[in-house]
Amino acid sequence: MISVLRTSNFLLQVVLPFLYIAQTDQMGRGVFTAEAIEAGTVVEVSPVIIMSSEERKLLDQTLLHDYIFEWGDDKNHCCMALGNVPIYNHSYESNCEYEMDYEREEIIIRTVRSVQASEELFINYNGEWNDSKPLWFDAK
Repeated sequence: MISVLRTSNFLLQVVLPFLYIAQTDQMGRGVFTAEAIEAGTVVEVSPVIIMSSEERKLLDQTLLHDYIFEWGDDKNHCCMALGNVPIYNHSYESNCEYEMDYEREEIIIRTVRSVQASEELFINYNGEWNDSKPLWFDAK
């Protein structure tokens, strides 16, 4: 289902071919699927650009603040994911989760339940797919 080309230090970005970006009613753009996806399916593997804590302070003063991820075990860095990852909207009851692979410098998006065709894919910005802690913005 997914083909990945990997050399020792290089990964080509992987996105399922039936994912697409579309406008949502209330959240701007989002990631959707044109086909049903089984639970536990990797839908995207995205390389990241890692930035220092000093660079994070600068990014926090821009619109990119809402699109970066904390990075590293000590969360002392941040990263910008490439591909669709910055477009996934938040839900406290998400249908996907994200995993950070610090060694390979990637973020992996995986479904946590079956997803129907035409359904939007959501991640929980808190890091755990079912974490209900409040976010830095008003969220549902």
